[in-house]
Amino acid sequence: MEPRLTDNLRLVMILAILHAAVSSENDWDLNFCGTWRHGEGSLSLNFSLSTGCNGISISAEERSLSIHGQITAQCRRSGVLQLNQNGLDSQEESPFCLYWEPLKDQLILQVGGENLTLCWPTARPDSCCTYLSHGPNTPEAPYGITHGMIKNDVITHKTLTAYKFSGSSMSCESFCTEGSSGSTQVNVIEETMMGSQADGNVEHPCAFTSEVEMKEDFRGSNITAPALKGSPPESTTSVHLPPALKLAAKNNSKVVCTFFKNNSLFQEGHKEGRVLDDVVEITIENEVIKDLPEPVRISFHHDVIRETHSRKCVSWDTRLAPNKVKWMEAGCRTQRRGGKHTDCLCNHLTYFTVLVQMEPRPVRHLLALTAITSLGCAVSVISCVALIVHLCRKKGAKEQSVPIHLGLALSLACLNLLFFFTGVLANVGGNDLCVLVGAGLHYFLLSSFTWMGLEVFHTFWLVYMVFSPFPKPCVWNLLGFLLPAVPVTILVSVGDIYGERKVVPSNDESNPYLMCWMKNNNKALLAHYFTNVTVLGILICAGIVILFLVYREIRTREEWRQSRVAFLSIWGLSCLFGTTWGLTFLDFGPLSDFILFLSCILNSFQGFLLMLRFYMLDWMRKQASGSGLGSTSCGSTRQHMLQAQERS
Repeated sequence: MEPRLTDNLRLVMILAILHAAVSSENDWDLNFCGTWRHGEGSLSLNFSLSTGCNGISISAEERSLSIHGQITAQCRRSGVLQLNQNGLDSQEESPFCLYWEPLKDQLILQVGGENLTLCWPTARPDSCCTYLSHGPNTPEAPYGITHGMIKNDVITHKTLTAYKFSGSSMSCESFCTEGSSGSTQVNVIEETMMGSQADGNVEHPCAFTSEVEMKEDFRGSNITAPALKGSPPESTTSVHLPPALKLAAKNNSKVVCTFFKNNSLFQEGHKEGRVLDDVVEITIENEVIKDLPEPVRISFHHDVIRETHSRKCVSWDTRLAPNKVKWMEAGCRTQRRGGKHTDCLCNHLTYFTVLVQMEPRPVRHLLALTAITSLGCAVSVISCVALIVHLCRKKGAKEQSVPIHLGLALSLACLNLLFFFTGVLANVGGNDLCVLVGAGLHYFLLSSFTWMGLEVFHTFWLVYMVFSPFPKPCVWNLLGFLLPAVPVTILVSVGDIYGERKVVPSNDESNPYLMCWMKNNNKALLAHYFTNVTVLGILICAGIVILFLVYREIRTREEWRQSRVAFLSIWGLSCLFGTTWGLTFLDFGPLSDFILFLSCILNSFQGFLLMLRFYMLDWMRKQASGSGLGSTSCGSTRQHMLQAQERS
């Protein structure tokens, strides 16, 4: 009995010790969440933060949420922020969380679905205000903070006017020193600060700082971050300070470089991409450095970034965006050195990193593709005009297919003409003109697809509905020109669909190509899939089916045995049916570059190929005048391939 009692007591003591250890380790920072009960209308955030370790107070009233405290090592900030833009004014309860990280001197308030940075991350301070403990409860009130909790541990469900926390000051260096020696305490800290659970990257609680004193004979300096355990020295981030920095600094000569690793705060600043795990802050105290004649060079070494993913150097200027992380390209130039190295040349001092843009991906061989497309569009416009003149001369023969061919030629001519000038119009006219040009370009693209679909239907009619009366030309015109205007009109009324579009080349991401088209946002992407991709998919499937049916119908005929007739029939119908546009769905894999160029050539020269088909068939008709191949047709499907049905 006694041994069993002794074992139970020992187990209780071990559990108590572990609980105390974990509790003390988890209280090194502050993670406080609650629900703010407030009234409807104008709401504000009042904050006042200063250095020291006297504690912090989070209070709430009907119209305002207040954060006051002395817990920072370097941060001194105060002000009033309006919270109406976050949509809180229409609610009566708003969840919020306050995150305090003493090793970075970083304080973040999350409210209304957004992160407000009250204290920016800095170099490791000498002393940390940590192990914050909850003080006595404040009075209850109808407006205040309810469901207060610390790291998912509920304090109370009552509505209190405020929560107060007091802390203890201790040396920050002890955390980082113990962390480098493998201390259990800091291991727990690192495990609780996961930068990305999906990637398995642990957020490093301690940033590395290096100071450089710029003396009178300062000729530049190189600073390198320490290598992580198990990483080669050449894989670290480095900074080169130019001599021009000494001339720009008027009142101070000490430069502070801080290297952050896996700080989740910096991932908040851009929704279309992901920043690297490494972020560098370069500052000179009480100095604003900008427009340097010789840029600062920050060399980032990272995992391989494929060419299909764009990357560019960005900076966060806390003077322009003091409360939210906002990465901007201005003032930085990007130099890529292979897939693992990126150099940032920046003419100012602030936070720097590399933004990896997932979508849209940069276009390979953009210069060559642009040249081919411009040439193809110019040739297609001229060819379509010539084809329109040719078809108008044949109109007197009462050929039933001429109105459809005319509609397709006219739509392709307008489409290629607008596309040829879209780059010029985007650079000259700006976004307002681009809205009209983009809508026009989309209309003529859908109109061309519609006329190609009518060519498919027309061929089906000739093959399987020979003795049925043919629809009047006005019906074709209504379908070909009026139907595409419906979705375009709806999208224009919705707004924020058409405008300037940047096409980023893979070899020079700092110099994008501007064009007028659909914008790069979620609404435009949804419109693109519902209109262009859906219509194109239906068109290609229908075209392939009709090509097969035509082949099955005419393959036994005597004229089919002549190879040139067979080739021109399938090739010509492919142009009519728009099946060459299906190559855009095959732009992947090892043959993607070949498919890209082939699609560009065939689709941009489609007007020329269409004209060539009609002129070749007309030339063949003249050569075979009086024979079985002769006819009065201008190259229609009916008279060149379906003579048996007409005779019957």
